[in-house]
Amino acid sequence: MRQVHHVAIGKPKEMMISNRSKMMTGIEKTGVLEAHLTLQGFTGDGPFNMKHHGGPDRTVCIFPIEHYAYFEEKFQKTLPKSAFGENLMVSGMLEKDVSIGDIFQIGEAVIQVTEARNPCSTIAKYNHMPELYKEVQRTGFTGYLCRTIQEGTIKKWDEVTLLEADSRHVTVSYCHDMVLHRKGEKADFEKIMAVKALSERYYAALQKKLER
Repeated sequence: MRQVHHVAIGKPKEMMISNRSKMMTGIEKTGVLEAHLTLQGFTGDGPFNMKHHGGPDRTVCIFPIEHYAYFEEKFQKTLPKSAFGENLMVSGMLEKDVSIGDIFQIGEAVIQVTEARNPCSTIAKYNHMPELYKEVQRTGFTGYLCRTIQEGTIKKWDEVTLLEADSRHVTVSYCHDMVLHRKGEKADFEKIMAVKALSERYYAALQKKLER
């Protein structure tokens, strides 16, 4: 069953990443019972580095709850909710089962998957676990990003309904295999780029690969 298990939002703030250094980041989210999603993102939420985060193609960050059990067993540590900076912790929506372009309704809102999330080292810094970033990257357990199709309120325990599956069936896991894990060639990149719903940022990154 596809369902929202946790909703979280947060504005950028200064975070301690070691005894002697700090950084500004929007990764820390606070759990709420509901949040209003707009075309620009959740009210009360936002990134710090707009070059690599945010924008109309990436208003929602989703992370499968199933991965928490894997990482907690791997590192023998209980992780806080939204440990990976996600807005929505969901069940039944693994990367291998979700495609770029899929459209879902959650509560009043409608969203579309636009990008296979490329993990960054801030995940490790935020959780004070240097090894976590490499494991997230290795497994491809990253979650994914979406754009807002219809504004509305999303609540904890809302069911997630698939309204339309993209006909090309280019899954998030496929994108990771081809791009993140560097298994792809020209035809693979072109296959991903052919999905009309793909985010502009991801498309541009693949275009650069083709030009090399």
